[in-house]
Amino acid sequence: MDNKELFYSEQLGQEEGLISLLLVANPFSYQPLIDGMDRLALIVTNVANLNKDTEHWIWKDLRIQVRRVTPETLESWIVSGENRNVVHWLVEGDIMIDREGYITDLRDRLMEWSPLIREQKLLSEFSRFVRTYLQAKQDIKDGQVLDAYSNVLSSLHYWAHIALVEQGMHPELTVWEQMRRVNPGIYKLFEELTTSGETLEQRVQLVLLACEFSVLNKMESSCALLIRLIESRDESWTPSELLRHPDLSGLSLDMSILLQKLVKRGCIREIAKPAHRQIRGLLELRYASASHLR
Repeated sequence: MDNKELFYSEQLGQEEGLISLLLVANPFSYQPLIDGMDRLALIVTNVANLNKDTEHWIWKDLRIQVRRVTPETLESWIVSGENRNVVHWLVEGDIMIDREGYITDLRDRLMEWSPLIREQKLLSEFSRFVRTYLQAKQDIKDGQVLDAYSNVLSSLHYWAHIALVEQGMHPELTVWEQMRRVNPGIYKLFEELTTSGETLEQRVQLVLLACEFSVLNKMESSCALLIRLIESRDESWTPSELLRHPDLSGLSLDMSILLQKLVKRGCIREIAKPAHRQIRGLLELRYASASHLR
């Protein structure tokens, strides 16, 4: 261990609640993955402290960003994509301290794509795909072509992410260079949208048609986790109950959109029950397996 590594271990390795310490170096003049700093020290801790979750230090001309995160937050970042740099940190970072092998185990699970992480990732990316596609479709109807272009470009990104996850690859590391090999069809749509000689509106309409087909084609496989949870009990679910389920909590999901799409596709059933509020004719919508009637 050199003097720099010793510094991190001595200064940060004594913190209360410390589980693991990861060090990410910046070999370039600017590295957005660690916000332009020279080093990132990622501290995994079981003591949450919002006042100290991010700190900036300087030591011997090195600018250091210190990030503190609980295991629950770190793992939610991985599956939700809220912090897309975290996969790079875990793959490229040097493990300084790893009590009970937490980071080592997480890195192994990440690279091997445990079934739950893969399903959570697919569901999260599909949710974003559907949301941006629907927004682009509405933008076109409203005559907002530039906004439609921006949103349909985002849709293509999320579609590409789905294709990469299906192949066991991490979209946080690279996207379009991988797509040339993994799915040339999606890459061709990306080229058509960004470089074609057609009008902007024509390009957007072309990609929207492809997205619409993909939404239908990918729905059951991307939403397998959600469908299975709904089928796991005879009683119907409210959206809030689903979002609170341990397998979904922490994910950024447009649950209402997903449920309505799954109902229309016939993957799940929509059930209207009398609402708790005493308003004549008011019914509460709940969701159940397509084969359950309760």
